Amino acid sequence: MKYTQLGRTGLKVSRIVLGTMNFGPQTDEAGSHAIMDAAIDAGINFFDTANVYGWGENKGRTEEIIGSWFARGTGRRDKVVLATKVYGNMGADRDVWPNHDRLSALNIRRAVEASLKRLGTDYIDLYQFHHIDRRTPFEEIWQAVDVLIQQGKILYAGSSNFPGYKIAQANEIAAGRGMVGLVSEQCLYNLAERRAEMEVIPAARDYGLGVIPWSPLHGGLLGGVLKKESEGARRTEGRSADALASTAVREQVQAYEDLLDKHGLPPGEVALAWLLTRPGVTGPIVGPRTAEQLDSALRAAELELSDEILQELDTIFPGPGPSPEAFAW
Repeated sequence: MKYTQLGRTGLKVSRIVLGTMNFGPQTDEAGSHAIMDAAIDAGINFFDTANVYGWGENKGRTEEIIGSWFARGTGRRDKVVLATKVYGNMGADRDVWPNHDRLSALNIRRAVEASLKRLGTDYIDLYQFHHIDRRTPFEEIWQAVDVLIQQGKILYAGSSNFPGYKIAQANEIAAGRGMVGLVSEQCLYNLAERRAEMEVIPAARDYGLGVIPWSPLHGGLLGGVLKKESEGARRTEGRSADALASTAVREQVQAYEDLLDKHGLPPGEVALAWLLTRPGVTGPIVGPRTAEQLDSALRAAELELSDEILQELDTIFPGPGPSPEAFAW
């Protein structure tokens, strides 16, 4: 497994990030433990989760599964760079209360204590703001974060789904307080969705943030979806189905699959490998439901794409271009 630094931090992390959003909803506890064991054995040391994972009535379940895995001992916690998130309301969907969500100092304090308890640990390496909070000033957010760092409950703060200007705003205010500020941004970024290249990734790079792309297969769209359809696989659902309703998108995906079929390359692994070639990217988040899916991600980490294939991918899925030039008529 290849490793890199997480932004401006001293943390050395694997270039594949183990996303745990399927632990609980899709994969039971035993299966989740097996995937985490396999990830550690393969050299993956960067685990990403969120307090709301488990969803619905089971919010927090994913953190609990990670916590029960840590409790099995043999230094598991010490081997992991652990990232979780705060923002979503942790009350039951039918029992939502004010001040139990977003990024107020009160909710951050409550949320971190609850996550530590579920995770069975006394510190979180990377505590991420799951979304921007338009109601809470960054001065209040950083005050709460500073207390948690001083208490040793978190080491670093990161963002998720932040626009470029919010990354800048957050870090300028942190700098004014003499703080490190954000060290990473977790954003939607893949071959089919490259808008992050315009402002989010440039902002992250300028401020020294690591970039952790989520949905590297764009909801399955880049995982060989058309071939699976032709072979009679289960009907495409969700984001992939919506996107494929567009003739233009279907033609793009067909060209993508045809290209990789010509070279004998698996589409999903190429999509991950492509992200690993992108400037500023720390590592994509993969969310395996099975050990086989984890094996596929590991193969992608070792896949070297030729300049020819990279150019053809760029032709099929062109990026938006740099800003502000990309805004020109």
